[in-house]
Formats: sequence, C-alpha cells, structure tokens
Amino acid sequence: MKIAIGNDHAGPEYKLAIVKLLESKGITIENYGTDTLDSVDYPDFANPVAKAVNDATAHKGILSCGIANGVAMTANKYPNVRAGLCWTNEIVMLIRQHNDANILCIPARFTSLPQALNMVDTFLNTAFEGGRHQTRVDKIKCM
Repeated sequence: MKIAIGNDHAGPEYKLAIVKLLESKGITIENYGTDTLDSVDYPDFANPVAKAVNDATAHKGILSCGIANGVAMTANKYPNVRAGLCWTNEIVMLIRQHNDANILCIPARFTSLPQALNMVDTFLNTAFEGGRHQTRVDKIKCM
C-alpha cells in the first residue's frame, strides 16, 4: 500500500509521527509535506496529495494542517477524492464505512498527537460498507 501525506506548518510533528507509524506497518509513503514551522500555503501540500490519490498513484492520503478544513476543501476539488475532516475516531470510522473516504484530514491544532495516530490506524483498518452507501458515494461527483 502507498499513502501520500502532506501538511503545512501546523503539522510537521504530526507528519513525522504518522510516517513512523506507517513505516512500522510496511506502508510506502509519498511525503509532500513541509518539515518546518515556517508559514506556508496549505494548497501547495494538499494538491499533490489529492492528485496522487485522484490519479491512483497512491491508495490513500493523509493531510494535516491547523484546522484541516482548507486541505479538505482543496483535496475535494479532485473528482476521485473523498477527503474527510475528522477530529474524533468515531468520525474517522464513519467516513470510511459510509463515504469510502480516501483522504483523512487531521486538524493538528484540535487533536492530540496520540489521538491523531489512533485516527490514522482507524482510517487504515476500517472498510467501506458498500450497499446503500455505494449508491450515495456514486452521486458525489459533479456532473
């Protein structure tokens, strides 16, 4: 499995911990995030992650920034992306089960690092339920 990961200046610590977790599971990582606390523009990091997921060069993506809404909005511009903004593990489970989300967006300023790592684990290990949810997911793309 390959995961594309990106972050702005609010998320380097989270990214490094998430990369370590993913590598411990034998997952290949495409790192598009910054490693510094210097102010940067989140779309510069969200776009390559979303493009990788959209084009299927990565199986899933993980984005992190201060509130994660901007990276979610950016990523969801791509037709094959379903990015979900999550701040609890229950929400992560539901975006996978009901929405087949393929990008997890983590608000670094509103989740603890242990909570974020738990959410990543849930994101990776929760399956899409399909069924009635597939019909709804099929209607997400703009015509």
